[in-house]
Amino acid sequence: MKLEKLVGDRFKERPSDCQIDSHAIMLRGGYMKYVANGIFSSYMPLKRTTRKIEAIIRDEMDKIDGQEVQFPVVMPASLWQESGRYESIGSELLRFSDRNKSPHVLGMTHEEAAVHLVREYGQGYTKYPFMIYQIQTKFRDEARPRGGLIRVREFTMKDAYSFHTSQEDLEQYYDKCHKAYENIFARAGVPEVISVQSDSGMMGGSISHEFMLLTPIGEDSIAICPECGYRANMEAAESIINNTKDAESKALELVYTPDIHTIEDVCEFLKTPTDKSCKAVVYQKNADDSYIVVFIRGDLDVNETKLRNYLGFDIHPAVITEESGLFAGYIGPVGITENCRVLLDNSLKNTNNLSCGGNKPEYHYIGLDVERDCPDAEYSDFAKIAEGGICPCCGKPAINISRGIEVGNIFQLGTKYTKSMNMTYLDAQGESHNPIMGCYGIGVGRLAASVCEAKHDDYGPIWPISIAPWEVHICAVRADDPEVKKTADELYETLTAMGIEVIYDDRANVSAGVMFSDADLLGCPVRVTVSPRNLKENCCEITARDKSFAHKPAVADTASKVQEIVNELKAQLAVK
Repeated sequence: MKLEKLVGDRFKERPSDCQIDSHAIMLRGGYMKYVANGIFSSYMPLKRTTRKIEAIIRDEMDKIDGQEVQFPVVMPASLWQESGRYESIGSELLRFSDRNKSPHVLGMTHEEAAVHLVREYGQGYTKYPFMIYQIQTKFRDEARPRGGLIRVREFTMKDAYSFHTSQEDLEQYYDKCHKAYENIFARAGVPEVISVQSDSGMMGGSISHEFMLLTPIGEDSIAICPECGYRANMEAAESIINNTKDAESKALELVYTPDIHTIEDVCEFLKTPTDKSCKAVVYQKNADDSYIVVFIRGDLDVNETKLRNYLGFDIHPAVITEESGLFAGYIGPVGITENCRVLLDNSLKNTNNLSCGGNKPEYHYIGLDVERDCPDAEYSDFAKIAEGGICPCCGKPAINISRGIEVGNIFQLGTKYTKSMNMTYLDAQGESHNPIMGCYGIGVGRLAASVCEAKHDDYGPIWPISIAPWEVHICAVRADDPEVKKTADELYETLTAMGIEVIYDDRANVSAGVMFSDADLLGCPVRVTVSPRNLKENCCEITARDKSFAHKPAVADTASKVQEIVNELKAQLAVK
């Protein structure tokens, strides 16, 4: 490929509206172009990278007996009504009607389509197990797309669905897929991706893992224990609090706290630490706006995902009205109105002498003994695990909180979809059962952007050779020099004939600085520079994009040296 023919411009300046590096690099480097909020067109370099990622994914899925299929992007609403998700999923599911007024959806995920495809096929136990997968365009109407390809509305995703006749068989296949995912990320050049326990969310099921690339710009918070290796998304990590009661419980006393609303102000006024307070966080049920009040220790925060999972319905932050019987800033568990559901976090167990709202404007209680004063409380784990928190696995106070980008996920779905959509099979005894499902997803564009985020410098991406747009970048500095042009042309033809992917810059009308800047933005792992200065020494210069090596072989040996380097770089990413 000649660079002068490459469609798409490259820019020196960083776009002002890009907050993360991979987004800025991909716009500067001519990888993609903004179309609408969360929607991009891809130029050739990005398409070549995503195509290589897809090839790696296909290879690993085929190795575990996956069969590639293709589901429609547009699906009738009736399919989603069967599963119940047409009504349960919010506005991120794009609904529309066709010219015949029939309701349809744009696929954001394809569990329903997968069940629809195989429910007639899978009527006998001898058909199982099997796995089908696709690599397909999807649309999720994200409220806040961000970070270029990190969070978009239209995206390409590999999603796979396995079907089993027993939980044991699902678990065995789940482990195979977990290993295949580790191989995919290693081959894509990011072996540092880790798997963490996660919340299944709208996908359903009881067991799930996310694959996270740790980076400060990540949207997800991950709890990691360096002592035992425990890893979980904060949404799924259990918060363990061990309280020690004061030797004596004081009497519950109402005190005047004028114009004090926040837990920090209350504790400062009372001269007590925040862990000796009880704060209220108020939500409303989406369906009917009824109130749910969660009480939690004052130094902790509510994990809304845990709360939603416990309640079994969607909620939103409350708007507290005069009719609610609640007084913002002064809500406590003693004497609270009966017009709401009251929940207590486990962090309040075995506590006494706390401060809390007095359910009366400008008054708080002191001396709260939760077990004494709230004997019928409904407890569960609603708290976010905190830095330095107790590890749910080894019990040591060693939890670290890191940020990460989710680049893949796997779920054990159980019979959530096969049961609701009436997919059944007959076992050896002729009895009818619902198959058990697994689900396995990887965002292709997001993975490309995540690799770029993890592997870049100030000048552009440093692509791993397995997914680089091209393996080698030839720069013919002073291509108007006949000897430079002849040597570079011959090298380009030789490397191409050897099966090496080459992007060749033989533009005579640009400076060496522009040429090298463009090479940095394209990020090919190997660069070969042919210049008058090098040819005076009868050599070419071979350098690494990551600056890990530099060689000056003789002109006659350059092609074989490039081949050797390319093979070495590929071997480093090969899965053992």
